Amino acid sequence: MASDPFSTRRFNRFHGRVESDRPCSADGCAEPGEFRAPPLEGSASSHEGPRWRWLCLEHVRQFNQGYNFFSGMSADEIAAAQRPYAGWERETRAFSTNAASPPPRWADFADPLDAIGAKFRERKAQAERDNAARADGRFLSKEDRRALGVMGLPVDADRKALRARYTELVRRYHPDHNGGDRSHESALQSVIEAYGLLRKAPAFA
Repeated sequence: MASDPFSTRRFNRFHGRVESDRPCSADGCAEPGEFRAPPLEGSASSHEGPRWRWLCLEHVRQFNQGYNFFSGMSADEIAAAQRPYAGWERETRAFSTNAASPPPRWADFADPLDAIGAKFRERKAQAERDNAARADGRFLSKEDRRALGVMGLPVDADRKALRARYTELVRRYHPDHNGGDRSHESALQSVIEAYGLLRKAPAFA
């Protein structure tokens, strides 16, 4: 029989229950201690960490209802703990100037779906397109390059190609060519502005 993905064992583990025969730490309770809780105040701890108490469901509920995170804190300590950015003052290991080991490299991360690599290559290709020089040596400003992107033209496009592309896009987006549909007006306005900029640019003189 196939295992039930919503079995009691998985459900209990998700909610913090650890099945065990250990007794509940509450005095006089014979129920199994299946939920972990911090030790009582003043109890000793081993060098390996705190000595947890294990409570049954009823007693862990009682503990949770009476738990006060701010117990024993001064007013200033409570105010500091309630700040929205509390804890952000500490440097993480990767960015700490006193880190004992160097920060992780991108190569250290597994990327089976190529999520990181594909995005990096896309940005690199875009940067290469943005910085590409025209074959005729004519200057293109950052605004010119952005306008070429709007028009969908390469950096080496000439004035003839610019005019042809402008005519094509106006026909594609203009309401008169779409049965009165005005849903493409934003794209049409972007094309008009890009063409107006490029036709005056030195590269298309």
